[in-house]
Amino acid sequence: MKARRCSLTFRGVLSAFLISVLLESGAAGPVFQLHELCKFCDVELTSCNGTGICKTNCSISAICEKPTEVCVSIWRRNETNLSIETLCHNPAEPLYGITLDDYNSTTCVMKEKNTTTGLAHFCSCKGAECNEELIFSQSDRIIEDGEALDPTPDPLESNHSLMSAVLVSMLPLLVMVIAFFGMFYWCRIHRQRRPNRQWESSFNFKRKPIASGLDCSDACAIMTDDDKSDSSSTHANSLNHNTEPLPIELDLLVGKGRFAQVYKAKLKQTTWNQFETVAVKIFPYEEYASWKNEKDIFSNTDLRHENILHFLTAEERKVEKQYWLITAFHPRGNLQEYLTHHVISWQELQVFSSSLARGVAHLHSDRLPCGRPKVPIVHRDLKSSNILVKNDGTCCVCDFGLGLCLDSSLSVDDLANSGQVGTARYMAPEVLEARLNLENIESFKQTDIYSMALVLWEMTSRCEAIGEVKDYEPAYGSKVREHPCVESMKDNVLRDRGRPEIPDSWLRHQGMAVMCATIKECWDHDPEARLTAHCIAERISELEDEMGKLSSRSSSAEKIVEELKIPVEVEIPEEEVKITEIQNIIAVDCSISDKK
Repeated sequence: MKARRCSLTFRGVLSAFLISVLLESGAAGPVFQLHELCKFCDVELTSCNGTGICKTNCSISAICEKPTEVCVSIWRRNETNLSIETLCHNPAEPLYGITLDDYNSTTCVMKEKNTTTGLAHFCSCKGAECNEELIFSQSDRIIEDGEALDPTPDPLESNHSLMSAVLVSMLPLLVMVIAFFGMFYWCRIHRQRRPNRQWESSFNFKRKPIASGLDCSDACAIMTDDDKSDSSSTHANSLNHNTEPLPIELDLLVGKGRFAQVYKAKLKQTTWNQFETVAVKIFPYEEYASWKNEKDIFSNTDLRHENILHFLTAEERKVEKQYWLITAFHPRGNLQEYLTHHVISWQELQVFSSSLARGVAHLHSDRLPCGRPKVPIVHRDLKSSNILVKNDGTCCVCDFGLGLCLDSSLSVDDLANSGQVGTARYMAPEVLEARLNLENIESFKQTDIYSMALVLWEMTSRCEAIGEVKDYEPAYGSKVREHPCVESMKDNVLRDRGRPEIPDSWLRHQGMAVMCATIKECWDHDPEARLTAHCIAERISELEDEMGKLSSRSSSAEKIVEELKIPVEVEIPEEEVKITEIQNIIAVDCSISDKK
């Protein structure tokens, strides 16, 4: 059977090779659309000064996850350095706030764009590794030392470009030849390979067949795009991780918590001598319970959502005596780190808060968007360090080590045994007091809402729309020590009924006044008075729409004040701008919305 399987593999590869040759020559016609092969690196420093023709010097090539994606290169210049970012991206979706054009070109011609992060030069193209060579057009060339560059083209550069185009056009054929011989070699070497050992029965893991022939190279493709939740989660849940550990090389320690450490790592591909960047959360053997709890929650296919961290697989590393969780890697880091080093705009605040609310709403929901029932999940440790900032500027929730599935089969005793968990600084009053209403599962969700309110306050405190922006401080700041205990938080939250300060100056901005009113409703001492995550997401969405309409109608701040009608009561000093009478512009009935 092994010899026959090798023979079939050989024939299959040979057929694929012949078809690719026909496609390359045009004889077969458009049978199917190939995925692009692009340069794909994180942001890297470069010596390219934005003139003439530059090379990215990216050593990593990757096949784009979807056939609709094209190759993209981004050149940036700031006060201290020059950098180039290479990636795959769907031109139908915005990238850093701009829409890609000219992506049908086979060459990467740079154009200056005004992005959400400042001025940058973009190019997009189709063709194998077409984003390797960056062409800066004469109109966009940067003038240095006050003198224009010589417009006369360099003959050597023209010849070089022609040769590059010829080589790129031959690349698909070369790739198929290499794949053909690679598969033949694999078949010969591994035909007598012994079956892999099963997991020890003490952990009761069941072996599952590999769905759709998913191998390590497929796993790499899964992690290429951190914003495609459906494809990533679907493949990850069908990945057979019980046979052999994935070829992962740990690179850099990026985070450390109570139960585990998080590393940036390289997931190697089997066919190509390349790798993809992933995140690996490593638990010591004694933290098996925490690893299993988070693995079980991540393994639930209903958890898939763009604002929930994408999960690849889980592994037991017996040699290292460790448990691993492998997920997408987000180079921007967690929200706490991001707010520490960045002052955000009003638009960024809306995107951050809206995406966070949508992620928590999905966790808490008892139904999927299609209407199918879903088990609600509570996080129980929401804080800015457990929220990641994605490359598209949105947030996603991570770290479900203390998460709890609110299954209908749980008894009151089961819920009572869950204990007083979380980070003391972000604990709701009823958690600090150990007086949760165990008869009502909604009470667990309300504790998440309180924690989320503190995170929203931290975002708001670093937004330029409030006026004077101070250095980042976590909620309650200097009122408590860096790592306060439960008793210390009881004094602040229960005895003094204290909350983080919202100065009157923050309320001068109309949208910010609504945001602050929402925060106050979410950290209300009475759990029943707090908004739901679904209601918060709807309110912020409506606020985004209304602020966008008003800003497009007029640039006059006075006119915006007259027209903005928000159905939220906000206390504003007499000397500040006031929001007029309540109308149904943002009519969000939270109680009705969450019953739908």
